[in-house]
Amino acid sequence: MKPKIEDVAKLAGVSRTTVSRVLNNRGYISNETREKVQKAMEELNYFPNDVARSLFNKRSNLIGLILPTTSNPFFGELSFYLENICASFGYKVLLCNSLNQIDKEEKYLEMLLRNQVDGIIVGTHNRGILNYKKQGLAVVAIDRYLSETIPVVCSDNYEGGKIATELLISNGCNHIVLIDGIGELETPARLRRKAYLNVMEKHGKVPKIYEIPGVFDPNSHLAIIRKVFSEDPEVDGVFATNDLFAASFINEAKKRGKNVPSDIKVVGYDGTETAQTLLPELTTIKQPIEAIAKAAVEILLKEIEGEFIDFPLETKLPIKLIKGVTA
Repeated sequence: MKPKIEDVAKLAGVSRTTVSRVLNNRGYISNETREKVQKAMEELNYFPNDVARSLFNKRSNLIGLILPTTSNPFFGELSFYLENICASFGYKVLLCNSLNQIDKEEKYLEMLLRNQVDGIIVGTHNRGILNYKKQGLAVVAIDRYLSETIPVVCSDNYEGGKIATELLISNGCNHIVLIDGIGELETPARLRRKAYLNVMEKHGKVPKIYEIPGVFDPNSHLAIIRKVFSEDPEVDGVFATNDLFAASFINEAKKRGKNVPSDIKVVGYDGTETAQTLLPELTTIKQPIEAIAKAAVEILLKEIEGEFIDFPLETKLPIKLIKGVTA
């Protein structure tokens, strides 16, 4: 039989109320009494009921995290930092992979609400479909615009796109294509495309954009990249808006006997540890993933505490050029 709070009180020689006050850190408790209770809990292998404590404290100490998929290096690394940072503040994380499917996102949101989460961090695409704010929840978005009132944390996407495109031009590229996701989505990441278009126009070059519909589908990557080679055989520069697109392009280029960077120069975006380990030669724009996670959690906790006053609705963090040999 599992030990109960009464068993802890009896072994510690204190009242049940005193044990409850120790567990919930309420009221004055002497160090001697606290140590007695904690020792009794250890001897009995007693673990407090988090559900009961959440009812008492009116907090679940749970944070919901809805991301497209943690199999993607960027979101995998992001979830790692988010979980660690939340844990340092005493919060547990409920992780949901939505695969950018509206029905899954709706079901996950319902599940998180049933579990009485204190707040949600969102990295999915579905703006305006799920009204996160109507439940009065604290919500922060990462690289996504969900509504006019939900704060967003992202890297400086425009600056990253500008640096990537200007680097290719300064290295002598004349036929530069952009490989990106579907353009109809309104996200801060879309500024990478805007920067590419502006820089190309500034230098009098003709832009060409290829959109990959299945962002997380390698077969979709390959189909579009093959289209690049068939439609633009003169391509000598590629700005890929994430490192997976860049890696897929480099792999296909090698199969076609093209040398990177002699024949085609390539710049990616994200700079995850996974990409730098598996493809250390890649020139890429590194997002400050740990800093993004930290800012998102700090803003969310301010919202939970009702102190969200001084934060802007959009927080942009600086990017960094990682100079490999592909461009």
